[in-house]
Amino acid sequence: MAEPHFAFGSVQVEINFEAIDGLFEQAHGQGRDSLFEYEVYDLLKASGAETPPRCVLLERSARLRDEQLAVLPGDRVVLKIVSPTIVHKTEVGGVRVVENRPDAIRSAWRRMLYEVPENYAAFLQQRPEAAPEGYRGLSGEALASAVSRDLRGVLMVQFMEPDSTAFGNELLVGIRKTREFGAVVTAGLGGTDTELYAERFRKGQAVTISSTALTDGAQFFELFRKTISYRKLAGLTRGQRRIVTDEQLIECFSSFLDMANHYSPENPDAPFHIEELEINPFAYADYLMVPLDGMCRFSAPGTVRAPRPVGKIGSLLKPESIGIVGVSASRMNFGRIILNNVLAAGFDPAKVRIVRPGADEIDGVACVPDLKSLDRRLDLFVVAVGAPQVPALVDELVALDCAESVMLIPGGLGETEESRERAAAVIARIDEAHGAGGGPVFLGGNCMGVVSRPGGYDTWFIPKEKLPDFPAGAPHRAAFISQSGAFMLTRLSQCPMLNPAYMVSMGNQTDLTLGDMVAHFADSDDVDVIAVYAEGFNDMDGLAFCRSVRRAVCAGKDVVFYKAGRTPEGKSATSGHTASLAGDYAVCESCVRQAGAIVARSFTQFENLFMLAERLSGKTIGSNRLAAMSGAGFEAVGMADSIQTDDYSMCLAPLSGSTCEALAALMAENRLSGLVTVANPLDITPGADDHVHAEAIRLLATDPRVDAVVAGLDPMSPVMRTLADPDTPLTMDNERSIAALLASLLPTLDTPVIGVVDGGRQYDPLVDRLKSVGLCTFRTSDQAVAALAQYIDGRLNAQRIRCA
Repeated sequence: MAEPHFAFGSVQVEINFEAIDGLFEQAHGQGRDSLFEYEVYDLLKASGAETPPRCVLLERSARLRDEQLAVLPGDRVVLKIVSPTIVHKTEVGGVRVVENRPDAIRSAWRRMLYEVPENYAAFLQQRPEAAPEGYRGLSGEALASAVSRDLRGVLMVQFMEPDSTAFGNELLVGIRKTREFGAVVTAGLGGTDTELYAERFRKGQAVTISSTALTDGAQFFELFRKTISYRKLAGLTRGQRRIVTDEQLIECFSSFLDMANHYSPENPDAPFHIEELEINPFAYADYLMVPLDGMCRFSAPGTVRAPRPVGKIGSLLKPESIGIVGVSASRMNFGRIILNNVLAAGFDPAKVRIVRPGADEIDGVACVPDLKSLDRRLDLFVVAVGAPQVPALVDELVALDCAESVMLIPGGLGETEESRERAAAVIARIDEAHGAGGGPVFLGGNCMGVVSRPGGYDTWFIPKEKLPDFPAGAPHRAAFISQSGAFMLTRLSQCPMLNPAYMVSMGNQTDLTLGDMVAHFADSDDVDVIAVYAEGFNDMDGLAFCRSVRRAVCAGKDVVFYKAGRTPEGKSATSGHTASLAGDYAVCESCVRQAGAIVARSFTQFENLFMLAERLSGKTIGSNRLAAMSGAGFEAVGMADSIQTDDYSMCLAPLSGSTCEALAALMAENRLSGLVTVANPLDITPGADDHVHAEAIRLLATDPRVDAVVAGLDPMSPVMRTLADPDTPLTMDNERSIAALLASLLPTLDTPVIGVVDGGRQYDPLVDRLKSVGLCTFRTSDQAVAALAQYIDGRLNAQRIRCA
């Protein structure tokens, strides 16, 4: 039955899912998990996309009559080998163009049935790792015979003369099911050099990748419009004419997206899942999109883990009571350090219980001999015992239902080969409890714990003397979620001005996932910024994570994200251009960015973006127009040079007439008129003192044409008060110093202001002071502008998502 799904103007896409079901059922019944090329064309006919070329299957055992071979129009036909195992046909002589005469077709058909198995066997001898399962261990004539037995025949296809054979006139469109993000769609430059284009062109220029669950045809088309492929197809390059309409592209994308979402793990009624569907390439003939090659792999649906009771995360982050097991009475082990940190954070010792036989109390906290002896149901139970004890302890925690949430500190739960069985047992027990509608939520294992300043506790097992002091005053309305506790600890040590209210070490995601935690903070009324470090996602949790990110972004929050393990795209792919283009990191970055997160590509970027978000999330950002100023000419020029990159950009703001007049008056008042030309960037010379710097910042930040200000603060200027020594006239401990003036000015400004202190270690105290009064401060101008441009680009992207 045809189901109309998407309309763009007069364009209507109808997909006959019953017909596609039939194709999958027939192939599945024959023991196949892929469609033959002619079946892919039948799938395209049912999908509502462009009509494929006419084709005829010439079976390998057939006696071909002339009338069978004279059914296609034109002077030539294309012959393609049909095999369930040969994906890339061209490389083994599996694609040939011959004259459209019965004798020429018959001759080529016979030759291909013998030559292609020999060529493919030789190819597999050279690359045994690429051999399908059924061919492994075979060689020589035995391998060629096995390949030959699997041949279905040769597909005779109508030859379509393309409008142009110039570079960029072929299009790849594909969908692929990923383990973490579900189905993704890819579109871009097609043909045999697709991977080369993706590798050599700037990011986003050759191909576009998106989660099918987070986009529709029109939205994906807007992403695709930025590619070289679109510019070529739309006739926007020299000597090129348009060969396809925008409506055709949107119709095609919409069809692929709808099929991907229908045959997806997200659809509980899907009879099959599409693992990969690729057309490479579509060519164009008289405004027709003509598929020249296609492949499709599918699978039967698998099992799904039970939903987690994520409502209990509140008890984990703001517990009224805490229990701990693994506390030593005689030495400072991990459990004892955790206990000390919990108490040092201010948690009421009367609401803490230690599970330890043979002791009445430790450090003033009451002990009980076992879980059965607890006098209350705990909000949080911290497990700090050895990994071998964990499975039995989890069984008991679930059976007794004595805690709302559990923190699994121990490593050895899946990190090594020998511990995987133990980890699987723990996961199975937790899933069993959740499937029955109960059990606590589990954080970890192998997690460093949680610092919850609103919850008044700290379970990190790091001694206090080895931790950086948090800045004085209330924490920022921010949550730092990290799969690696060491990463989180190191970032806080490296950048002590980061001051999040929550710090959550996720560990192995045995139960609670990154997506669960972001979803919780998306709905939290005490968090405006969420920073996430991820190393990997559980099955389908990448998509759940993206949905949580979008939920947070739509709630007006900033999300900063870094993904470890950025490998070259496509190196692990085994078949299909779509798989190689939509590599693991490329998929992750694209999906998370489309969800609305600001994606960092280095540790330094992550720290900078987190710092900016903590301080600027409440500021208004209308566009990307920058005002830059400095007393050092090189710095002003450097700011202007840093506003453009492949990933993000800013433009220099055209200052308003009133701002230019006010700046000119300021310079005149301070006898700088002969040295300063009012322009953007503004070089105010080393003779400008603290007052001139602060007043210039105010004037620039209040100009309606300016969206952000980067100010070089010239620490070595002979008149700037930037020194730590309180006995010098140039001390920053002065009410007229730039630090004091900005402390009063910044709260009055709605426009983001970024500072630069380009000086040596002598000026570290100044940087710390400026950060403490709320100024995001960098040590070089190029780093400041790059970080601000990336942050603003992310904020503007989030605004577009909210308005969509």
